[in-house]
Amino acid sequence: METIRYAVEDGIATLTLDYPARKNALNGVMRREIGDVIHQLRQDTSVRALILTGAGTDFCSGGDISSMQGEFTAAQGRQRLNNIHPWLEALIQLEIPVIAAVDGAAFGAGFSLALTADIILATPRARFALPFLRLGLIPDCGVFYTLPRMIGLQRAKALMFSMRELDAEAAREQGIVMEIVPADSLQERARSMARAFTEASPVAVALTKKALNASLNQDLHSMLAMEADGQGIAFATEYRQEAANRFLSKQPPRYRWPD
Repeated sequence: METIRYAVEDGIATLTLDYPARKNALNGVMRREIGDVIHQLRQDTSVRALILTGAGTDFCSGGDISSMQGEFTAAQGRQRLNNIHPWLEALIQLEIPVIAAVDGAAFGAGFSLALTADIILATPRARFALPFLRLGLIPDCGVFYTLPRMIGLQRAKALMFSMRELDAEAAREQGIVMEIVPADSLQERARSMARAFTEASPVAVALTKKALNASLNQDLHSMLAMEADGQGIAFATEYRQEAANRFLSKQPPRYRWPD
């Protein structure tokens, strides 16, 4: 692949945006290659967690503006997004946890891409912004769905309208970043979290993520029904039986969150 790197090791997949000469900007080739990887990932039942990260000193500077020059029809502008929406939706709905390890710039579509993750880790030099209006464009790559659910509608509007740049600490205060990690520890912290999921019940993790993703769009009755159905499936797994036996025999649990 030309613009990304993808590797799977010990049940952990790592997708690295690898176009540092342009601060990992999302050009047409990268968009296609990410789509190919997400399709491949969905078929690989050995993977228990995915890490999203960027090569060099930036996560992703957004869309490649050099590809936006000249005139576009409305149909062409619409098609640019219709081409990537299938893999964006698949990424958000992956049944495995996704951890974004963000260093440097996560601007525009790069910020949107980070928001597809379940957990965002950032270095002290990470920066987040949605400067779409500066180019006469609207925020894209799923951010109308992900950001309001994460920080609330008013704060999402403020970030989109103001185009304000958030440093890592401000992003953590708003609930976007979960942890701030030194740059030289970022990848290992992401991997330590990912490794924890390799010892968790894949069925329980998938059901938990599915319920959480649905929770803001459903009523109480629907969520209670999803809870009962999911718990029924989880109770029937060999993992649940083994976990109960380990507890009763005073053995340590397999799944433990890293400190």
